[in-house]
Amino acid sequence: MNVVLGGRSRFAVEIGGPGTLRRVDLWAAGKWLTCDDNMAYVPSFRHAVVDAAARLRSGEGLSLPFVGLSAEAAHRRLRDGDDQLYDGYRFMLWGPTTDNVVAHLFRAGDHLVITLDFWREDHLLDHPEDADTVFVVEIPAEEFTGILDGIAAELHAGRLG
Repeated sequence: MNVVLGGRSRFAVEIGGPGTLRRVDLWAAGKWLTCDDNMAYVPSFRHAVVDAAARLRSGEGLSLPFVGLSAEAAHRRLRDGDDQLYDGYRFMLWGPTTDNVVAHLFRAGDHLVITLDFWREDHLLDHPEDADTVFVVEIPAEEFTGILDGIAAELHAGRLG
């Protein structure tokens, strides 16, 4: 049985089957993020998601780093610039399932702004419409942490099959 949380136009997950290795499909801004590898090793993936939710719930998250730049422009500048600054904004470092995208997270009051782009050459050759495109999602922080909590709960409940 599949579990779906969230909405694909902002952020969503679909989780399939029980077991230690589970299908996890993620979407943001209407784009399927886990198109290169959607089989997640549950213990590691769940730990990363739980950690992300806890950090967000604690209020962690930095506002846009460059005055006057859009979230898309800030994403590009971080991605192409200073590694120390870049690392502070990196997001969705959830193992092989999400390593095909570069994602940043910015906090804007009680909302989060998530930016991402695809970087693998094979992906960009197969999906030229994604080349040099930064996708941007704005979502209430509470809604997003609720989705992350739902992911963690489902992965925990279905871990044994």
